[in-house]
Amino acid sequence: MTVTAFAPETEERFVLARQVADAVLFEGYVLYPYRASAAKNRLRWQFGVLVPPGWGTECEEHDFQHTECLMEPKAGATLAVEVRFLHARRRTVQRVRPDGGFDTVPELRLEDRVLVPWDEGSEERVEVVAPVDELLGEGVTHPFRLPAREDTEPVVDEAGRAVGRLVRRCEEISGAVRLSARELDGPYRTMRLTAVVENTSDWTPPEGRGADREAALPHSLVATHLLMALSAGSFLSMTDPPEWAKGAVAACRNLHTWPVLAGEPGRADLVLSSPIILQDHPAIAPESPGALYDATEIDEILALRTAALTDEEKREARGTDERAAAVIELADSMPPEVLERLHGAVRSLREVTCPGPGAPDGFPDEFGVTRPDTPWWDPASEAGFDPAQDRVVVDGRSVGQGSRVELHPGLRRTDAQDIFLRGRTAKVEAVLHDVDGGVHLAVTVEGDPGADVRREQGRFLYFQPDEVTPLEDDV
Repeated sequence: MTVTAFAPETEERFVLARQVADAVLFEGYVLYPYRASAAKNRLRWQFGVLVPPGWGTECEEHDFQHTECLMEPKAGATLAVEVRFLHARRRTVQRVRPDGGFDTVPELRLEDRVLVPWDEGSEERVEVVAPVDELLGEGVTHPFRLPAREDTEPVVDEAGRAVGRLVRRCEEISGAVRLSARELDGPYRTMRLTAVVENTSDWTPPEGRGADREAALPHSLVATHLLMALSAGSFLSMTDPPEWAKGAVAACRNLHTWPVLAGEPGRADLVLSSPIILQDHPAIAPESPGALYDATEIDEILALRTAALTDEEKREARGTDERAAAVIELADSMPPEVLERLHGAVRSLREVTCPGPGAPDGFPDEFGVTRPDTPWWDPASEAGFDPAQDRVVVDGRSVGQGSRVELHPGLRRTDAQDIFLRGRTAKVEAVLHDVDGGVHLAVTVEGDPGADVRREQGRFLYFQPDEVTPLEDDV
C-alpha cells in the first residue's frame, strides 16, 4: 500500500537536495530586467512544462516525463518520491470605482510599484512513499488533483486607503505518478526503477482558438521534476556507473528529464530527475547571495545591471512579482564585500589553493577562504624558473622582461582578438614556461590606457616567440 507521509529522516535528506531543486523549479521564472513588459518575460516557463494531453498533440511540448535509473535496494527498503512543479495562477489587476465596485485595468500605479497583470507560480508538491517490493510487476499509480480556486488581495496606497485589488485564479489540474521496478539479471541485486509523471487533465482548447499556449499554461505542470530517496540501499550514477553496470545504464530510457545523484557528496541514496541536465551532486554556489532566476547569466553581472535600473523600471519590477521585488531589494542593498565575492571562483583548484590538514595557517580573507602565501599559479614557485629574469632568443636577439616587441599573431592559433593587435607594439612583462615545455611571452600593449591596471592585476596577453619581432633589448 502506498502512503504519502515522509519519515523525518527522509525529510532531512530532502532539505539539501531541495536547494538545487528550487533552482530548477524557478529557472527562468522571471528574467532581467524583471519587468512584465520586457520582451523576454512574455514567453515564460521554458523548462519541464507538462501540458494537458488534449493540447500536447498540437505543440512540441509533452504531457509526461519518463525517468529510468538503476538502484540497489536493501531488503525491506522503501522508496520516497516527491514530485515538484509550479501551478500557474493568472493575476488580474482591478481598480476601485467610486461606487465601491471594481474595474479590471491594465495597470495600477502606486508610489513604490506599478501593478500589472501577470502569471505567478505557486509551488506544488505530490508525495508518494511505497515499499520497493510493491513496485515489482505492475507497480503503483498515485493519481492527484488540484482543484480550481480564486482569491483576492486588497491593494492599499501609502496612506492606507483601498485603491484596488489583485484577483488570482488557478485552474484545475490532474495528474498521476506511476512507479515500477524490474530486477535485472546479474550477480548483484539491481533493479531498473521507472518513474513516470503525467498530466492527465481533460482540458482542451476552446473551439475556434486553435493551439494557444497561454490558455494551456494554467492547466499545465510547470518546471516539473522529482526527488527520489531510498530508505536503505543506493542508486547508481547514470553518468559514471561502475563497469559492470554500463550496459544496463545505457539501456535506460529517459524522456524529457535526466536523473543525477543528489544530496550530500559521497552518498548515493537520493536522485534528482529534472528537465535540466545536471552533474551528480549539484550544489548552489556558496557565493550566490540569493535567487536571481537566470542560471544562464552571471550573478555579478545581473546584480550590477539590476542596481543600474532606473527608479521607474524598479517600480514596475516590484509590481511584477514578489520574487522580482526581492531581486530589486537584493541588488540595492548588497554590500560591496558581497558583490566582490561574486567576482569568480575556481573550485577545481580548491585542493591546491587550500592547505591540507596540519599545514600552517595562511591568511583567510573576509569570506573564510584560506590563501597560501604563494598561490599555485605563481610561476616563480617552480624551482628553476623565474618569469622576471628568464629570457628567450627570438630572431637571434635575447627577449625578456622590459623588451619591446611587435606583435604578429600566428595564423594557426589566431582568434579575432589577436587579429586586432597585429602590427601593434607591446612590452614583455614575463617569460613563462608551460608543463609541455612551451614558452609564452606575457605582454601589455603599448598605448593601452588600462596597461597599468592589467600589470597590477597580472592580467596579460600571451604570445609565443614566433609571433613577435624584437624591436629593442632594454636589458
